[in-house]
Amino acid sequence: MKAIVIQAYGGPEGLAVVDLPAPAPAAGQVLIAVEAVGVGGVDILLRSGALAAYGYKEGLVPGSEVAGTVTAVGDGVDTSWIGRRVWAFTGTGGGYVEEAVARVEDISPLPADLSAVDAVTLGSSGVVAHYGLAHAHFAPGETVLVRGAAGSIGIMTVQLAARGGAAAVAVTTSSADRGERLRKLGATHVLDRSGKGGQDAPTGYDVVIDIVAGDGMPSFFDRLDPNGRMVTVGAVAGQPPADFGMKLMASFQKSLSFAVFSAASVSEADRGAVRSEQFAAAARGELTSVVHELLPLDQAVPAHRKMDAGEVFGRIVLTP
Repeated sequence: MKAIVIQAYGGPEGLAVVDLPAPAPAAGQVLIAVEAVGVGGVDILLRSGALAAYGYKEGLVPGSEVAGTVTAVGDGVDTSWIGRRVWAFTGTGGGYVEEAVARVEDISPLPADLSAVDAVTLGSSGVVAHYGLAHAHFAPGETVLVRGAAGSIGIMTVQLAARGGAAAVAVTTSSADRGERLRKLGATHVLDRSGKGGQDAPTGYDVVIDIVAGDGMPSFFDRLDPNGRMVTVGAVAGQPPADFGMKLMASFQKSLSFAVFSAASVSEADRGAVRSEQFAAAARGELTSVVHELLPLDQAVPAHRKMDAGEVFGRIVLTP
């Protein structure tokens, strides 16, 4: 089968199309004929070598979520899965392939009216957005700021906050055009990347959901109202400064809170339940998947170049 591997850490040119033996499902696994692969931020970090210190080596096949049809199952897996359309989490890697394997615990059936492309656009980002808001103890009537809202997680956070009854949903983004597209998805105020601007925007927020991190993260503590909560769910700009906690201490009397959230801290069953609810909502037209571009699997290099350049609004999807 065709697959994409990280031959050399660094830029997108380190990705290569190779032929690999078609996999067979082990016990507890399913084999999926892949129709769509989501290109995610973690793929970029892996390709760049930013996660090499955590044991990831060159030669890895990137990609963590795919959708397609189950064609075979391993020992111990109900054969009724064969022929069913599913979304699947393949782990940290293993998704940029024509045929993928996944644990049966990590697959979710797709509604008849939901495409494989929509599934990989919503499947992981929706879960992170849902639990990020829950981790922040978001409640109806509160104000929310989504930092870095143009990616798939940010877009889902905007929609879920609006559906959840937020009094205001502000977004940071890089252009007026992106801001207008986010307004159509539920944003009420558009700010620049520093969190400034936005006519009549709140001066403070109850909740900040941060997908960016990086050097600019501490300044957003200043945007929290008393008892405000910031939850970082991504780090597309890298790690924050080592002393970022000093900002919290300097605002001691405001009783601010900071947390990080990873979906790995939630059970497969709970993640699957939320994902199934969101898939059903998307099939009914209540949630919108935003696809920046569909590209063939062998165009992973230009896909990563677009990600590196910050051109992507929503998600790029690869199609084998």
